[in-house]
Amino acid sequence: MNEMAIDVGKLSQWLDTVLPGGPAAVDVKQIKGGASNVIYRVQRAGKTYALRRPPSVKNDPTSNNMRRELTLLKALGRSEIAHPRLVAACEDDAVLGVPFALMEWVEGFSPQAPFPEGFSTPEAKRAMAEELIDGIATVSNADWQALGLIGFGKPDNFLERQVDRWLSQLERARSRDLKYLDEICVWLRENTPVMQRAALIHGDYQFINVMFAPELPPKLAAIVDWESATIGDPLLDLGWVLAGWQEPGEGTTHATYVDWAGFPPRAEMAARYAAKTGLDVRALPFYMALALFKLAVIMEGWYFRHLKGESSHPAHKAMETEVPNMLARAAAFAKIA
Repeated sequence: MNEMAIDVGKLSQWLDTVLPGGPAAVDVKQIKGGASNVIYRVQRAGKTYALRRPPSVKNDPTSNNMRRELTLLKALGRSEIAHPRLVAACEDDAVLGVPFALMEWVEGFSPQAPFPEGFSTPEAKRAMAEELIDGIATVSNADWQALGLIGFGKPDNFLERQVDRWLSQLERARSRDLKYLDEICVWLRENTPVMQRAALIHGDYQFINVMFAPELPPKLAAIVDWESATIGDPLLDLGWVLAGWQEPGEGTTHATYVDWAGFPPRAEMAARYAAKTGLDVRALPFYMALALFKLAVIMEGWYFRHLKGESSHPAHKAMETEVPNMLARAAAFAKIA
């Protein structure tokens, strides 16, 4: 059996107990997997669902806590945040050997070039960018305490803990010297702003982790892949998405899956977010540098797995050059390159 295969018989029995209508035939197809959590399309009794489970191997012991993600999905169900609604959850290993979530199926697409017909015009790209920013502003503005997420994260001294937290993860996957790493750490420590307020943060907010409705005009349908969510500084989410933004004259970013020609400039998107949230965005270079530092550490874990022969995923091998590129970009935002 493939390591990502599902015991359809066990799953079917479980679905019969949690879904209405009595026993029914089930069809399961894997649609995404390999580098992160794995997604399956589950069709049953005329309805379609998304089943999300952890990968077979974690990049790091702190990654991919599905039980934690289930806690968040239950909270999001009480919010106005666009997301795939949780239908049912298995929080133990009895059915598939891992906890998993059964969610509603969201019709649409995750923006990756080439975009669907009609979505590549400058007008459509601007609308997509604005929807993306408005989506994360909604997350930043959510009343996370009222949603029952007290204790979900540790917002006290959130920014002050970031460098040491990610350096400790890097030490578990250290295989080479990385240019700019030490200078970036010093700069981040010396330029840490005061966190304006604690908020729910997605942790990996970018075009590849949202879905748009299939028809024009562009409309954000769902924010997906919440595995990195916590309570912290919301500007880190803004920094994360805008660190991958590519403007004319800039080098290629890690978000190569997007055709950036025709998208509005980064400064406009930051100003839109500020207007929606009331947050001061003048320290955006810090948050973009921090986002790239954090992303580089995570991706170095992927590369470490490749070096140890634990992964043959092409994206993991590509981190040989991509990680140094991320650190160089972080250094450029910090103006230390």
